[in-house]
Amino acid sequence: MITEKSCGAVVFTKENGCIRYLIIQSREGFYGFPKGHMESGETEVQTALREIAEETGLSVNIIDGFRTVDSHPFERDGETRMKHIVYFLAEYSNQIPAAQETELNGLHLMDYETAIAAFQFESSGRILTEAHTFLTQG
Repeated sequence: MITEKSCGAVVFTKENGCIRYLIIQSREGFYGFPKGHMESGETEVQTALREIAEETGLSVNIIDGFRTVDSHPFERDGETRMKHIVYFLAEYSNQIPAAQETELNGLHLMDYETAIAAFQFESSGRILTEAHTFLTQG
């Protein structure tokens, strides 16, 4: 089976002591996290940083100690492939995000509960819950 690997992050900022998550909205209308395919010679973290910059215009700091993987099969060109997406946790401050217009419908700052309710895919909720727990419970 052919496999593909992408990397991204749960991106957040703190406003008045509250954690706010930057959620992307794809052209198809789905809510999720910035991510994309690895390029030759890149590390997972380099890919995540590049994709976040491309999709949001942000320069972020990766938070040590958090890494989670979402794996799922999908169909392309009539064959089943396995996709592995590595997610990190990334923080930004004193910047204004700007959506990559060619790929995204928008960017939304949401609290945890609002983001969980917005997701169409269970895996997005699981990933956000892992990140939120890491941030709030150490």
